[in-house]
Amino acid sequence: MPPKLGIVAGCGDLPGVLVRACHESSRPFFVVALAGLADSAAVAGAPHAWERLGRMGEIIRLLKREAVRELVFAGGARRPPLLRMRPDLRMLRFLVSRRSWRLGDGRLLNALLDMLERDEGFRVVGAQDVAPDLLARPGPVGRIAPGVGNDADIALGRREALALGAADRGQGVVARDGTVIGREGHAGTDALLARCRGAAGTGGVLVKLPKPMQDRRVDLPTVGVGTVAAAAAAGLAGIAVEAGGALIVDRRAVAEAADRAGLFVVGLPPGAAP
Repeated sequence: MPPKLGIVAGCGDLPGVLVRACHESSRPFFVVALAGLADSAAVAGAPHAWERLGRMGEIIRLLKREAVRELVFAGGARRPPLLRMRPDLRMLRFLVSRRSWRLGDGRLLNALLDMLERDEGFRVVGAQDVAPDLLARPGPVGRIAPGVGNDADIALGRREALALGAADRGQGVVARDGTVIGREGHAGTDALLARCRGAAGTGGVLVKLPKPMQDRRVDLPTVGVGTVAAAAAAGLAGIAVEAGGALIVDRRAVAEAADRAGLFVVGLPPGAAP
């Protein structure tokens, strides 16, 4: 039997997927649902407690009280301004001792994982370790594949997404007709696609890649039905991610949504030309 799993649940569908995976495998688990972020439906019927993002000390206490040994982060949790976070003493000590607040999101997460493993004794795992089917595979997710006319936008999007990630600023880029029309920021992919709805023209590709320096156990690029709907609303031709470097939440539902919308979702071999 695997060790008891702690799920730190943010927004989106991923926490519910991991809860179902634990139920199906009879794995013991406990959820810390982040207030204002997690969906109550995702944790309904599961052993859980609600806690604020800034109360790191209480979150750690809850996990240890529940005898959690492995820990997974699931769902989005964008960093709020420091005063709005209202950090407790444990969180404040973490931020000050490592000057973590000045780091980008990727490096901040790396520092957090290091602290949880080295100082608190947890083993952090990826969502893909709990539910391996989540990992994007090479090739189209649905019936539609990228056409030759999409190759240049995919190649440009990959180059620009890598540069954006190296600067620790985001993971996603939208390229259309050889021009980058949007880059992901702290507000995330939904905000990026909402901005692109106002751009002239149709077609183009959303390319999402993991940041070069990030620990791939957390914050992998994630595509779900909502991403497909937002890409369709922005008039895009498709979505491209790195096979093995992104999560597809409910592959069948994503395939069906992409086919209905007439756009592609494709996993690209790492480092290969489209």
